[in-house]
Amino acid sequence: MGVLTLYPSIHIHDGQVVRLTREGDNLDYAEMLDEDPIRRAVEFENQHFPWLHVVDLNAAFEGHPVNTTVVDAIIKNVKIPIQLSGGIRSMKIIENWFGKGVTRIVLTSAAMQNPDLVQTACRAFPGRIAVKIDSRNGYVAVTGWTKTTSMKALDLALRVEDAGAAVLIYADINRDGALSEVNVEAIIDFAFALNTPVIASGGVNSLQDLKDLKANAKTGIAGLILGGALYSGKINAEEALKLAAA
Repeated sequence: MGVLTLYPSIHIHDGQVVRLTREGDNLDYAEMLDEDPIRRAVEFENQHFPWLHVVDLNAAFEGHPVNTTVVDAIIKNVKIPIQLSGGIRSMKIIENWFGKGVTRIVLTSAAMQNPDLVQTACRAFPGRIAVKIDSRNGYVAVTGWTKTTSMKALDLALRVEDAGAAVLIYADINRDGALSEVNVEAIIDFAFALNTPVIASGGVNSLQDLKDLKANAKTGIAGLILGGALYSGKINAEEALKLAAA
């Protein structure tokens, strides 16, 4: 079994850490997990997580950065690398965040809607551009997952792999945030078809989910984003990190 990199997630909505379920397609369904994202980021660093996965949720829906003050504060208060997602749809925004100290930029809807941006960004910042693909029943969903397209998730993955994406994040959005069991089979199939490392996201509810993904790391599963289960205590940070590094 290979080593899995764990990415605790900080999804920011109106300055607070939230969790979304798939009960609805807007931010009205956000459940507040922590009112202080900066304190939470420092806590994750103190727990020895190697990365942070930060998402500006307002930006994901509105198409431009919103929670910039909070993200700026997280960057300034932790030393571990940050991968940032949400409303990043231009080279100007990408360059701005890299200039502020973000380690990796995650493109989401832009990867589907603006393939030229992916190519340009990957050339300008090799090894630092990730693409997150939200998959609903095998098809790409965009704009904060509210719209399902006619493009298959794997087809988009192959396209951005050719463009030079360093990492692919795969989320089964029927499960992401819902604390149901992780769709291991779908993640394995997705990762196996690619040469680019895949970070799994969505539905992780227990250490067993982590074990199942780790057991299939040879297919290309390189990391795992942890959300609601980590905040609720269903997954213990120390135990998860020990298992991931074993």
